[in-house]
Amino acid sequence: MLRTALRNVLAHKARLLMTALAVLLGVAFVSGTLVFGDTVAQAYRSASAASLQGVAVSVRAAEPTTTPDTAGGEEAPAPDPSGNGDPKRTTALDTALARKIGQLPGVASVRPTVHGEATVAGKDGRPVSADSSRQHLATNYVPGKDGKDSHYPLKAGRGPAAANELALDAGTAEKAGYRIGDTIRFALDGPVLTKKLVGVVSTDDPRITAGGSLTLFDTRTAQQLFRHPGEFDELAVAAQDGTDERALTDRVRALLPATGVQALSGADLAVEQSAQIARDTRSLTKTLLVFAGIALFVGVFLIANTFTMLIAQRSRDIALMRAVGASRRQVVRAVLIEAALLGLVASAAGFALGLGIATALRPLLNTTGAGLPDGPLVITPVAPLASLAVGVAVTVLAAWLPSRKAAKIAPVAVLSSVDQAPPGRALRVRNVLGTLLTGAGALVMLYVSTLRTSKESHLMLAMLGSALTLGGVIVLAPLLSRPLITLAGKVTTRLCGVSGKLAKENALRNPRRTAATASALMIGLALITGLTVGGHSAQRAMAKEATQGLTADYKVTNSTARGLATDTAAKVARVPGVAAAAPVTSAGLDTQGEYAVLTGTDPKAFGKTARLDVRAGSLRDLGNGKIAVSDAFARRTGLGVGDTLDAELGSGAASGTTHRKTLAVVAVYAKTRAADDALGTLADVLPYADSKELESVLVKAEPGRAAGLERTIRAALGDNPLLKVRSQEQLVQENNGPVTTVLNMMYGLLGMAVVIAVLGVVNTLAMSVFERTRELGMLRAVGLDRSGVRRMVRLESVVISLFGAALGIATGTFLAWAGGGLTTSSMQEYELVLPWGRLALFLALALAIGVLAAIWPARRAAGLNMLRAIQPH
Repeated sequence: MLRTALRNVLAHKARLLMTALAVLLGVAFVSGTLVFGDTVAQAYRSASAASLQGVAVSVRAAEPTTTPDTAGGEEAPAPDPSGNGDPKRTTALDTALARKIGQLPGVASVRPTVHGEATVAGKDGRPVSADSSRQHLATNYVPGKDGKDSHYPLKAGRGPAAANELALDAGTAEKAGYRIGDTIRFALDGPVLTKKLVGVVSTDDPRITAGGSLTLFDTRTAQQLFRHPGEFDELAVAAQDGTDERALTDRVRALLPATGVQALSGADLAVEQSAQIARDTRSLTKTLLVFAGIALFVGVFLIANTFTMLIAQRSRDIALMRAVGASRRQVVRAVLIEAALLGLVASAAGFALGLGIATALRPLLNTTGAGLPDGPLVITPVAPLASLAVGVAVTVLAAWLPSRKAAKIAPVAVLSSVDQAPPGRALRVRNVLGTLLTGAGALVMLYVSTLRTSKESHLMLAMLGSALTLGGVIVLAPLLSRPLITLAGKVTTRLCGVSGKLAKENALRNPRRTAATASALMIGLALITGLTVGGHSAQRAMAKEATQGLTADYKVTNSTARGLATDTAAKVARVPGVAAAAPVTSAGLDTQGEYAVLTGTDPKAFGKTARLDVRAGSLRDLGNGKIAVSDAFARRTGLGVGDTLDAELGSGAASGTTHRKTLAVVAVYAKTRAADDALGTLADVLPYADSKELESVLVKAEPGRAAGLERTIRAALGDNPLLKVRSQEQLVQENNGPVTTVLNMMYGLLGMAVVIAVLGVVNTLAMSVFERTRELGMLRAVGLDRSGVRRMVRLESVVISLFGAALGIATGTFLAWAGGGLTTSSMQEYELVLPWGRLALFLALALAIGVLAAIWPARRAAGLNMLRAIQPH
C-alpha cells in the first residue's frame, strides 16, 4: 500500500499542486511564527545581556520623593503617595554607600547611575520622537580611566563633562539633523532647557533602537536634574575574577539600609529579565499562531476537496484494488499515506519558506512602530518538528473523510460517471446539524448583544458564539448554495446566455464541492468583514468622543502628567488670531455616595470653544459656588436647577485631600466629554485638582485664521517639546491610530487565509475541468467555441467566489453587530456603522478572485482537443 500511495502521489503531481501549496503556506506561517518568536526573544535576551555585561550585583533605590526645580530654584517636596500631605523621603543611594561597596573584597568597580527622562526638541520645536509611546531616556555618562564610557561607545565628539553639555544617541541626532557644537533644546517635566551637544554615542538598548531617544549628562548635572546632589538610582557592581557572585551579593546586602534599597545578583537580574522577555514575546507569538491556525483551517477545505475529487476520479482503480483483495482498511491506509507523503513534502518546503517569513516579519512589524531589536535567526528543534507535525497532521485529518468514502466503493462497481451527486440522506443529516449549530450560535450571539461590559467571561462567550455560527454556516453551505447560486445564475444567464446558464448548472452539480470551495473564502472574508465593521464602528465612536462637544480649533495639553501652568490660557489668548482660550482642569466631586468629575473653566471663554446642550437653567449663571451638572449625573443624584449639594472636592476621602464645599446647581446639560459630569468655574475647581495646574487649554481661532496657528501658539509658549497643540483632526487621528494599526496588521495576517482560499478555487476548477473532459469535448462538438468554454469556466469561478463572499460578509456583519455591545462600557458613543464602501470593495475583491482564479483552468478547458476529449477512456 505504501508503493501504491507513492505511485498515486507521483501520478497526480499536477492535481495535488494547489493542495501542496495550501499546506506549504499554512506551515510556512506556523514555522515563520515559531522561528520569529524565538529570534525576537533571543535578540531581546542578547540586548539585555549586553546591558548586564560585567554586572555582578545591582543595587537599586526607591523612587525619589522630592522634585528638583529644573528652572534653578529650590527643590520642592513631591506629594506623599499616601496622600496625607506629609512628604516622606525614602532611602536613596549616595556616594558614601558607593564608596563602602567599592571597598568590599572581590569588588572590581562600582558604576553609579542616575535615570530620568528628557524630551529632545527638533529644530522646529517639536519632539524629535513625536510618538508618545516612545521612551525618552536620560542618564549619566560615566567615563572610565580612558575618559570614555564603555556602555555608550562614542561615534563622534566626546562625553559630556560640564553642566552645559550633553550627548545624544546617533539615531536621535541623525533624525533631528544635529551636529557636534549645536545647541540642543529639551525638557524634563517643566521649562525648556538648553545645552551644547558635545558627543554622539551608539547603543543597543532596544528602547532606543525602537525609536526612542537617549540623552546623556555628566553625573553631577544628572543628579541635579533627576535626583539630588550625591544621590543615584542604581549602583552596578563589577566583580573581580574568581569572585563568587552570590557571596558578593550577600556582602553588599549586609551594607544596605533595612528598607528602601535592594540588591540583586547579576544572575537573578538575568533570570528576571529573561522571564519578562518571555512574557512579552509570548503574546505576540500566540497572536501570530492564531492566524496561522486560521490559514491551516482554511487549507483543510482545499485538502478535503482535492482528495474527494481524486477519489471520485480514481473510483475504478479503487474498485479494482478491492476486487483483487484489498480490504477497506488498506484502502483507507493508502489514502492516508498518500496524504501524509504530500503533507511531509509540502511541510518541509513550508518550513523553508517560513524562514523567509521570519526574516521579513521583523522589518515589516517595525514599520508599524513595533521597534523589535536586530539579531540572527534562531532555529530551535521545536520549530521544524512542530511545523512538520502540524502540516502532516492537518493533511491527514483533512483526508480522513475522503478515505472513508474511498473504502466504501464496492469491488464490482463500474462507474460511468466520476461526478455523482451526494446521497440525499447525508445532505439531510448535514442540513439538520448545520441548522442546529447555526441556531445555537445565533442565540448565543443574540444574548451577547444584550451585554454591555467586556468582561473576560463575556468575551469567551462571544468567541464561542462566533465559532458556533461560523461552523453552522459552513455545514449549511450546500443548502444555502442552491438559492444563492440560482439567483446569481439568472444574472449570468441574462448577461452571457448559454455560457452563463452552464456555469450555474456546473456550480450546482455538486453542492458539497461548491460549498467547500466557497467556505474557504467565506471564512477569510467573514473574519475580515467582522474586523472591518467592528473597527470602523469603534473608530467612529472614538472620533465622536475625541471631539464631542468641542467647537475649538485646537487643544493644548502637556505630554506629562504635570499639566500646564495656570497662566497658559492667558498667554494663548494674547496670540494674534486667537478669539478665545479656555483653561480647563478637573477635580473629583463626591456627593450622596456618587462620584463625579467636576470640570473647572472660564465660563465665558468655554462657551466659545465648546457647545453644551442645556436642558434646564442657564450656563450664564455659573459663578462662585454655582455649577452645572450633566443629565446623567442629575438622574443618579436626583439633583435639579435650584438644588444645593454638600460635596467633597479633591482626590478622594481615603487620601485625606478632600474639602467640603456647598454648591448650587444652576443648569443641567446633556452629558458630553467636553464637560464630564459637572461644570464649574476655574476658581472653584483649581485648588482641588491633583496637579494644581491646568489639564488643557481649548483654543478658538478668529474666522479664517486657524491655519498655521499651531506654530504661533507653540512659539508663544516657549516651543516646549512637551507641549501638544492638536487640531480636531489630529485628535481624531491620535484616538484612532491604535485601532488603525491593529486593523492593518490583522488584514495582512488574514490575507494568508484569503490566498489559500484562492488556491482552493483554482484547484477545484482545474480538477473539475479534468473530470469533465468528455463533457467539454461534447460541448465543443455541438457548437460551443473556445471563448464560450473560457467564459463558462470563468463565470463558474465568479459565481462560487461571490457565493463565498456573500456568506462571509453577511456572517461577519452579524457577528460584529452582536459583539459590538461589549465595547459600550469603554466607548459610550459606540453604535454599528456599516462601511458600505469597504463592503463593496470586498465584493469587488471576490469578483476579481473569481476572474483570476479561473485564468489557468479556463485556458486549459478551452485548449482541449475536441476529438480526443470525447473518446472513451
